[in-house]
Amino acid sequence: VAKPYWVPSGSMEQTLQVGDRVLVNRLAFAGGATPHTGDIVVFDADEAWDGGARTPANPLTAALRWIGEVTGFGPSGPHTLIKRVIAGPGQTVRCCSADGRLIVDGKPLDEPYVFQDFPFQPGALDCTTSPVSPRCLPEVTVPADSYLVMGDHRSNSSDGAAQCRGRTEPDAGCWRWAHSAEIVGKAVVILWPVNRWSGL
Repeated sequence: VAKPYWVPSGSMEQTLQVGDRVLVNRLAFAGGATPHTGDIVVFDADEAWDGGARTPANPLTAALRWIGEVTGFGPSGPHTLIKRVIAGPGQTVRCCSADGRLIVDGKPLDEPYVFQDFPFQPGALDCTTSPVSPRCLPEVTVPADSYLVMGDHRSNSSDGAAQCRGRTEPDAGCWRWAHSAEIVGKAVVILWPVNRWSGL
């Protein structure tokens, strides 16, 4: 029903810190329920996220990962990631609005959780200047059974939009998706350390 997950990187700062243990509800999206914009999800990324075939783990590594899967202490799956949902199937995404915000289905997102975003200055470094702000993204419609996910530490996250940054022309090949079948569940609470215990 629920399992702990160890946060391995700073891509979700300041919401999550390196080494945090979070509880993941694996039934959050059961029975037809789907992730929504703003949800923090754990998913098993496919090969598109690392650009190559997986190298089989040796027995010791496999055993350590199994322990991580069960306990949440130590490594989880071979490419298990935690990110925030930005948009779901059929939704259209682009960046940026005049004030530098992501736009989903024509409406700018309010993202108070974003930490250290890419530089953006209207008229000086935006989506019309040369060079273009790395915050800018070409318009894309999220495919069926897929989700666009990003890290809260936007400038330090190898996320679904990372390879598309600084582009203004559509390029379907630069996007990476979290597919419905690969989503493990929704992160609901920080379990450890105790002084960071809180709901998500």
